[in-house]
Amino acid sequence: METNQNAFKVNPYWSQPPDAVMAQLHGTATGLSVEDASRRLEELGPNSLEARRKATALGLFLDQLKSPLVLILLFAAVVSAIVEEWIDATIVMVVVLGSAVLSFIQEYAASAAVEKLRARVQLKATVLRDGQPTSIPAEEVVPGDVVLLSAGSLMPADALVLEAKDFFINQAVLTGETFPVEKKPGLVSGRASLAERTNCVFMGTSVRSGTARALVVQTGVNTAYGQIAKRLELRPPETDFEHGIRHFGYMLTQVMLILILAVFAINVFFAKPVLDSLLFAIALAVGIAPELLPAIITINLSKGAQSMAQHGVIVRRLASIENFGSMDVLCTDKTGTLTEGVVSLDGAFDVHGQPSEEALLDAYLNAHYQTGLANPLDEAITSAPHPDIAGYVKVDEIPYDFVRKRLSVVVQKDGQHTLIAKGALEGIVSECSWVRDGSATIPLEDNLRAEIEEHYAQWSAKGYRVLGVATKSVPPQQVYQRSEEQELSFAGFLIFFDPPKPGVQKTIADLARRGVQLKIITGDNRLVASHIAEAVGLKVTDVLTGAELDDLHDEALWHRADSTNLFVEVDPNQKERIILALQKTRHVVGYMGDGINDAPALHAADVGISVDKAVDVAKEAADFVLLEQDLGVLHDGLMQGRVTFANTLKYVFTTTSANFGNMFSMAGASLFLPFLPLLAKQILLNNFLSDFPAMTIATDNVDIELVEKPRRWDIKFIRSFMFVFGIISSVFDYATFGALLYIVRASESEFRTGWFVESLLTELFIALVVRTRKPLFRSRPGKYLWISTLLVTVVAIVLPYTPLSGILGFVPLPAPVLLLVIGITFLYIVASEVSKRIFYARVGL
Repeated sequence: METNQNAFKVNPYWSQPPDAVMAQLHGTATGLSVEDASRRLEELGPNSLEARRKATALGLFLDQLKSPLVLILLFAAVVSAIVEEWIDATIVMVVVLGSAVLSFIQEYAASAAVEKLRARVQLKATVLRDGQPTSIPAEEVVPGDVVLLSAGSLMPADALVLEAKDFFINQAVLTGETFPVEKKPGLVSGRASLAERTNCVFMGTSVRSGTARALVVQTGVNTAYGQIAKRLELRPPETDFEHGIRHFGYMLTQVMLILILAVFAINVFFAKPVLDSLLFAIALAVGIAPELLPAIITINLSKGAQSMAQHGVIVRRLASIENFGSMDVLCTDKTGTLTEGVVSLDGAFDVHGQPSEEALLDAYLNAHYQTGLANPLDEAITSAPHPDIAGYVKVDEIPYDFVRKRLSVVVQKDGQHTLIAKGALEGIVSECSWVRDGSATIPLEDNLRAEIEEHYAQWSAKGYRVLGVATKSVPPQQVYQRSEEQELSFAGFLIFFDPPKPGVQKTIADLARRGVQLKIITGDNRLVASHIAEAVGLKVTDVLTGAELDDLHDEALWHRADSTNLFVEVDPNQKERIILALQKTRHVVGYMGDGINDAPALHAADVGISVDKAVDVAKEAADFVLLEQDLGVLHDGLMQGRVTFANTLKYVFTTTSANFGNMFSMAGASLFLPFLPLLAKQILLNNFLSDFPAMTIATDNVDIELVEKPRRWDIKFIRSFMFVFGIISSVFDYATFGALLYIVRASESEFRTGWFVESLLTELFIALVVRTRKPLFRSRPGKYLWISTLLVTVVAIVLPYTPLSGILGFVPLPAPVLLLVIGITFLYIVASEVSKRIFYARVGL
């Protein structure tokens, strides 16, 4: 969407002082007022890469008429009108418009429902409005806003850095740089490349560590990311199901083109009316084509999204629902999924494992004064009973990052400056040279290191998460760097407990029963992870550490990852490598994560799953967002995904059985009959009436065996299905032709009427047969499918006896002929049931 940003355009803003840029944007250091921001948003439009085109009624209706098949039919109707075949032209137009209305009603309701669901997981940005930090949808960010950033934030626009503290950005999406780069205030050359603009942050990049304030300069398509995206027009990766649908479409297109040309040419050769032959050929192609498939898929996916939302799963990318149903490996961290996620501080202890008020004070000061990414460990410390911190003043902070795995604050009291570091025990001890032992500080000798390791192992084996705390007296100064984190004094341990969730054992067993392997990928140590796995009933098949993973070549990892279900002490890049290795061994892999370090794995997974409280970059990378961080909710969503997948395939199976059989039978019959077996308007009417039950497939009941195991699109299976059931359909079609021609001695109109009724009835009831692997009477169809099938059946039988019969080219059928047609339909259903049983037995299902 192009926006009128001339009034706010500042180029090259990275080479100008912040005050000058702010003046040109008519902004202030305390941000915009609510009124000014609203005015700018109205003038410039939303901060998005493309215009948010809502599904308007008119636009969606016109979309129904864009199909090549529909356009061909409209062309045929125009030709009929030109030659003054007014009735045929009118019927074709009515059928086309009726089908369009039918699809429109369903899709419009589905689109509106999906928009509501997507709004529930909108990305947010924190900006200053009227001087106060305010969380707003990222789309409402405007030039002149002052945005507040911290680890885990997704940058909503292009901005100039005003203040920064150890602020590192991952901007690989724009520049391809492997490692995060530091951003800080300053001036750079007006000719600087994106990578050289160290004073700018860009839309689409994410904050790796640190904090900052930045002035928004460009939004939407005017950003660097927007300009690249506009040129490349990148599409999201094609899902496995989309790939199958595309190849299915190619196959049908080839069949239709051959059929249209062959049938039209042969009928003209036999001196049949040219216009009727053309309309007949086109109608046959329409009859074969599953023209409702796009609408059926949209309806199925939207219904699935609504059902999943009721089960606590919000779908961000509709096309990923089928992948969700196909998922056979789920990778997850343990915190909040296998465990309660409500971490409590169990105690603070000195180097000898004795309770320590001093260690607790140090931990509280660190957690209380840190301003980076909120995390449950700091919340556990600050919510526990703690010593009085009166007199302490924060001086500076060295933010957390995933390399050091620690965070430090510098506090001052009575003129004494103290650096307090807290983080992963290994990272803390590695920087310690001293130990605080009571009131004394002594060197950290090997015997004390061994004692620290022993306490760590004992607590970890019991399932405790263990952090370390260390301190150091530092000279007064304005800014402290990471280089100060050395020669520290080990102050003590912090131990946390996060109990397993009630019922998680049952959920894991249910997932296994549904064909989904659970694999834990965590940064925690082997002992803690093994304890939790044992506590939740996950039988550990193999354990792989991050250090061991680094020593494995890709091919070796493919084999090892398949047999391992506990990955410990891994970093973010290793998580992504594990996902890719599992995909190489033909698994459909889901990954569940909520932190900034989970973003690479979420993006790489076939099914990225995050939670509503996750950092922005994790939610943006995910396909699904859980309203509760719970494997039980995930299991419910998984089943809904499989239901959606199963119902979509039901329509494909119906189309590839009765449709193919009927249309090929008519194509063949037209070669030896002295007249066309059905008029074009009758074929279109047949197709239109059968669409009503097809539209209700999204609400159909699904047999348990269809959702017990992961299922994937299998074009070979569908081709075999089409061949077998298409032949059965054709056999009974020709039996109907023979009965009408040689037993009943039907006239041309009686033949078409009898064949119309039989072909429509077989198409209606074959849907009930192929929707299940069980015998028809043992699988209960959905209410709407059953009712719509019965209603259309009544219409099919009654239609020749109504005043419309003459217009449509029908005649009333004598009772014996009608009974004959119904009898053939019954035999067809019985034969299809028997064939279905043999077919599934032979393919091993």
